[in-house]
Amino acid sequence: MASLKLGEVALNLFGVLALVMGSFIIFNTFRTVVAERRHDLGMLRALGASRRSVVSAILVESLLQGVLGTALGMLAGWALVGGLLALVSPIMQQYLHFSIGSPTFTLPIYVASILLGVGVTVLSGLWPAISASRVTPLEALRPSVAEVYQRGANRAAVVGALLIVVAIAMLLLRQIALASLGALLFMLGLVLVAPVLIAPIARIFSGLLAVAFAREGEIAQGNLARHPGRATVTASAMMIGLAIVVALAGMTSSLEDGFMGYVDKSMGADFLLVPPSLVLAGGNVGAGPELADQIRQTPGIAAVTTLRVGKSMTKGAPLQVVGIDPETFPKVSGLEFSRGNEKTAYAELAAGRALIVNGIFAAQNGVRVGDTLTLQTAEGPRDYRVVGIGLDYLNAKLATSYISQENLKADFHESGDVLLMANKTADSDAATVRAALDVVIKPYPTFGLLDAAHWRKTTRDAFAGAMSTLTILLWVLALPSLIALMNTLAINVIERTREIGMIRAVGGTQRQVGRMILAESLLLSAAGTAFGILAGVWLGYVLIGAVNAAGFVLPYYFPYLGVLLAIAVGLLFGVLAALLPARQAARVDIVRALQYE
Repeated sequence: MASLKLGEVALNLFGVLALVMGSFIIFNTFRTVVAERRHDLGMLRALGASRRSVVSAILVESLLQGVLGTALGMLAGWALVGGLLALVSPIMQQYLHFSIGSPTFTLPIYVASILLGVGVTVLSGLWPAISASRVTPLEALRPSVAEVYQRGANRAAVVGALLIVVAIAMLLLRQIALASLGALLFMLGLVLVAPVLIAPIARIFSGLLAVAFAREGEIAQGNLARHPGRATVTASAMMIGLAIVVALAGMTSSLEDGFMGYVDKSMGADFLLVPPSLVLAGGNVGAGPELADQIRQTPGIAAVTTLRVGKSMTKGAPLQVVGIDPETFPKVSGLEFSRGNEKTAYAELAAGRALIVNGIFAAQNGVRVGDTLTLQTAEGPRDYRVVGIGLDYLNAKLATSYISQENLKADFHESGDVLLMANKTADSDAATVRAALDVVIKPYPTFGLLDAAHWRKTTRDAFAGAMSTLTILLWVLALPSLIALMNTLAINVIERTREIGMIRAVGGTQRQVGRMILAESLLLSAAGTAFGILAGVWLGYVLIGAVNAAGFVLPYYFPYLGVLLAIAVGLLFGVLAALLPARQAARVDIVRALQYE
């Protein structure tokens, strides 16, 4: 249940980020619509239309588009969920023997989707509608002028800087709740600071562009400096999209290394004798000690250890109790410890009533090393001292404790082996040893013999298949950044029709105009990528912190691949987004452009 809640929290966080990014895109789209119809709105005002009429017209349009977009989005969402389940279901069935049904959508999901889809669209169109209503008829009927950098941007930048400082302080406190809030404050701070940083960032990257775009790069830099608000909207949308790319890359690499670390440590034996259900307490029938004895006597076997299982209650919660042999278990297998001394913990299990709990149970119940837990046993309540917190692969998702097999037999009356692990000698042949083990386990049809190395490879492949769904989600959430960039470039071409006509009139070629738009697109992409990498590294760290807080202790690996991927995606988006606007700008008719509005 804890792992499901963790996955739900992570997906909800990505959903919020996608919603914010979509809001930026819709907002910029309505800015484009208002800019395109600036002359028409001026004519309406000149003919007597009130400001309320202009606002109402745009809001009604946003409402209609919101209803249509929400309907199409819900259909697309249903198809996307169906596609993801189609990818995941074979993996779940093959490796976990678990079937996933068809997508299920409840009434609250439909209501929330409709309210968010329509509401976000209407709210995103509200500010452009109000801005359009404030334009006087005379101002709307004359050629548009460039935006003037407002003093409010400086005040917003100060607030943004303070938010970033607070976010850094929250991160240094190493509390996951504060760090999660700090991630949102950090991204909000970047959005507020961005209008002030756009100009210097454009200057920095324009120096790099000067090699390929000499004069066009200077013009593009100047245009971004004159329109920091519009550039910020686009850079912020790209920031969120690429932050998701970097965060998912960091999370994927951390999960893969940590997950396989658990597998290699706790399932690192040469041979595994597994029951029908890999969930040890899932109705498996254990074998008597004679099976383990026969395996020990098999030629080529160096060491054998077994796992036994019982059930208990403590702190009002169910607890799976796994019995291990403190002497042989660390030689053949082992636990991945996050708290406690691994060298002394096993010895303490053998010395008395001591136990090791896993991270899930410790996180849910606030258990620490040194605490005493009262376990309900077949012999009545028994006190056990916590000597460590550790995880193994099979029981990582269940509240589990590990005690000695001697105590499991005395207190829980359990002595059947439900999982056996064996290592071969260094000089023995694996195929020969396996053939001998096949003969040994033939009278035990409930057990299956696995080559552990092959099983680990299969598990790694299954994990890679599951991560492929995250890759699909990554691209789905990153692509809207391309739309945001294209919107901004389109509005630039529309508002600068007369300026482009002047450039063409004084001798600028179509190629030079197209290169100017491309340079501007690359500068916007560079700004959004820089912000996205900063936010993505932070977000990835917070996501891994959330996993650790839930009991799955994983190291955080800096997403070098994700950073490189974000840079490549940013540059690619910069080129792709400029194709249509650059073509449109290059084909501007000179005479009509000089007569624009």
